[in-house]
Amino acid sequence: MVKGRQGERVRLYVRGSILGYKRSKSNQYPNTSLIQIEGVNTKEEVAWYAGKRMAYIYKAKVKKNGSHYRCIRGKVTRPHGNSGVVRAKFKSNLPPRSMGARVRVFMFSVVDAYGVDLRIRGGSIFLLQELNLYFFCTFDQGGFACLGWRQ
Repeated sequence: MVKGRQGERVRLYVRGSILGYKRSKSNQYPNTSLIQIEGVNTKEEVAWYAGKRMAYIYKAKVKKNGSHYRCIRGKVTRPHGNSGVVRAKFKSNLPPRSMGARVRVFMFSVVDAYGVDLRIRGGSIFLLQELNLYFFCTFDQGGFACLGWRQ
């Protein structure tokens, strides 16, 4: 028996791509970004992601807090059009070099309408759902990593 991880590895986020800023014909609005979430193709599917948090993780040259990785956090605000694209606002505006890059859209929010209770203790996050599943995860500058789960 292997010590450490229990069960199979669980990814608690969905990948998304940054399409660009919200814009009109001649103006662009960098305070709102357009994100295409993988597997989301209609306006109705976007409704579940409204209010969910996301993270743009990038690598910098200078080490800060012991890591080269940095994170800009954001939130899904509303749909954009009918093809599954969402509008998102980030804590600071995304840099232009982020266009075409990946974001992580977490499948939970701090206060989730589906009964997920989020508690942060010493860098670990424990998710308790109605099915009594316990996820053991860590969150650091590099992002989110799930160490395992049990029932």
